[in-house]
Amino acid sequence: MDNKMLYHIGFSKEDLGKFPPEIALLSGDPQRANFIAQTYLQDVRILSENRGLHSYLGYLPNGKKILSATSGMGAPSLSIVVNELVQVGIRQIIRIGTCGSIQPHISVGSIVISKGALCRQGAANDIAPVEYPAIADPFLTVALVKAAQELKIEHYLGITASVDTFYEGQERTNSANPYLILSLERIT
Repeated sequence: MDNKMLYHIGFSKEDLGKFPPEIALLSGDPQRANFIAQTYLQDVRILSENRGLHSYLGYLPNGKKILSATSGMGAPSLSIVVNELVQVGIRQIIRIGTCGSIQPHISVGSIVISKGALCRQGAANDIAPVEYPAIADPFLTVALVKAAQELKIEHYLGITASVDTFYEGQERTNSANPYLILSLERIT
């Protein structure tokens, strides 16, 4: 691949330096990516704020280079960003964001490490057959669990679901559309 700037993320492989990071922390919210970069990384440099997709390059306290970036909202935008991050050399992506829970013992603000996901959104159909299991990298999953244990952070390990709609797809009847499609009732 040449070192041209990629259209959506707004930076090139060359912008990552001689020893580029292999890991990206990816969130939907630009403010969350900025918060992660400013709070947990050192020597932070803004790579791009192109198209509302903010990317920050910095270092962990152990000196490892890492990227904190945004994907925007939804699977279609996420697929674009992930594709371009892989093109610039990123090999592991840790999605950091919000999720709901159907488990009553998992409260708001809990840390959930997903070992796999149900793909209930259309973008996944363009990437792999419906039957293909959406399973996280088992080695990365174990590393995240070990890190949470070492830091004594309460966490939950489980299977999550990805849906295209925030309100209807998650059975939120307090939306502008109070009529839930019958096939979606009790699906989450």
